[in-house]
Amino acid sequence: MAVKVYRPTSPGRRGMTGATFEEITKSKPEKSLTLPLKRKAGRNNQGRLTVRHRGGGAKRKLRIIDFKRDKAGVPGRVAAIEYDPNRSARIALIFYADGEKRYILAPLGLSVDDTIKSGDEAEVKPGNTLSLKLMPTGTLIHNIELQPGRGGQLVRSAGLAARLVALEEGYALIRLPSGEVRRIRDICLATVGQVGNADHQGIKLGKAGRKRWLGWRPVVRGSAMSPRDHPHGGGEGRSPIGLPGPKTPWGKPALGYRTRKAKASDKMIVKSRHSK
Repeated sequence: MAVKVYRPTSPGRRGMTGATFEEITKSKPEKSLTLPLKRKAGRNNQGRLTVRHRGGGAKRKLRIIDFKRDKAGVPGRVAAIEYDPNRSARIALIFYADGEKRYILAPLGLSVDDTIKSGDEAEVKPGNTLSLKLMPTGTLIHNIELQPGRGGQLVRSAGLAARLVALEEGYALIRLPSGEVRRIRDICLATVGQVGNADHQGIKLGKAGRKRWLGWRPVVRGSAMSPRDHPHGGGEGRSPIGLPGPKTPWGKPALGYRTRKAKASDKMIVKSRHSK
């Protein structure tokens, strides 16, 4: 995929970039693989706002993506590369030899009429899915399972790839895009290759309206609020934040404050992404 740069015909166009969509071969999704997607606008089942700055945006359909890749031994042909409004990566429509159709994440280099396969007999090439223990060290991978049979949970965004560093005592050491090195059971599945649409990070929206189309509402500065709405609010004229520093709307430190709670799987982290 390439990035196109718009001519500055208006202030909003100046500096704006967008995708060329040259890799897309099919404009409408496969009807049997879509579901209606109800927008929540950041509200929970009680109707209360739990995620700020969400709402509006273009109407979408949910594409059912095969993250499990559990169709072992059945070859599939890439019928089309499609756009998915619900993720940054492109998706590939697969026609399997037994007649079933599925969507998968489209890795870099996968094109129409290529053949993919899942299972331990599959060769190590982009788009194929197999157990980590069957891959050579140094392999680039994505859509990685954390628990066998649960489906890929790690490395699914556009342009990302993890690397298989080592295999030892029933575990695989994976270097994630964040720099974290994590131990994962070697019977877990992963897909070979890098996720496609690598130029996604180079896209500049250019104007506020384009952000609204994506379902994001405006963000208001805390200093423009009242004291009851934000710790930065209130005061005469423009007031400083004051000590001990910037805060979230709920009074927690806004910069550098660790919020990640301890998890049982922390013992699987060999090297933190924060360590130098």
